Amino acid sequence: MTEKQKMLAGELYNACDPDLLVELNHVKTLCQQYNNLLPTDFSARNSMLQQMLGAADADTFINQPFYCDYGRHIRVGKRFFANFCFTVLDEAFVTIGDDCFIGPNVSILTACHSTDPVERNTRMEWAKPVTIGCNVWIGGSVTVLPGVTIGDNCTIGAGSVVTHDIPANSVAVGNPARVIKTITSDTNP
Repeated sequence: MTEKQKMLAGELYNACDPDLLVELNHVKTLCQQYNNLLPTDFSARNSMLQQMLGAADADTFINQPFYCDYGRHIRVGKRFFANFCFTVLDEAFVTIGDDCFIGPNVSILTACHSTDPVERNTRMEWAKPVTIGCNVWIGGSVTVLPGVTIGDNCTIGAGSVVTHDIPANSVAVGNPARVIKTITSDTNP
């Protein structure tokens, strides 16, 4: 297997693999180009997003600046909106459903590193996918950690750190985020 195949399979891989570094640097250039577009040039911005992301549509809107590692591993649903400073480390797939709103300074992380400093310094790592359902609102300065699934119709409160799965129809807050409210079906959109 190539290092990229290992990465996408969730296996241990060399993060300094030359082929991966070429791809990372290419996408960093695309992010810089995107971030330097005029904020009012909606057509060019959307065109670049559709080029960079694995799935996006004509209504995908991400305020600048936006940062990601690979881009093609990010799939967003219909009418996706993300505010300023959206960061996605997409070493694994990040799948986001329809009608999701992301607040400013949100980070979605898939890369995992050893807690052992000797192992960590080898630059070997692994990745776990993140899945976010439809109709989800993620408040400002939230961090979503590797391997997390957030169900449909959830709200994640500002400043939360999501370390484990959040079931559908939940409001979760805190560090680590915990469910504080269940939304009843008659209040769902």
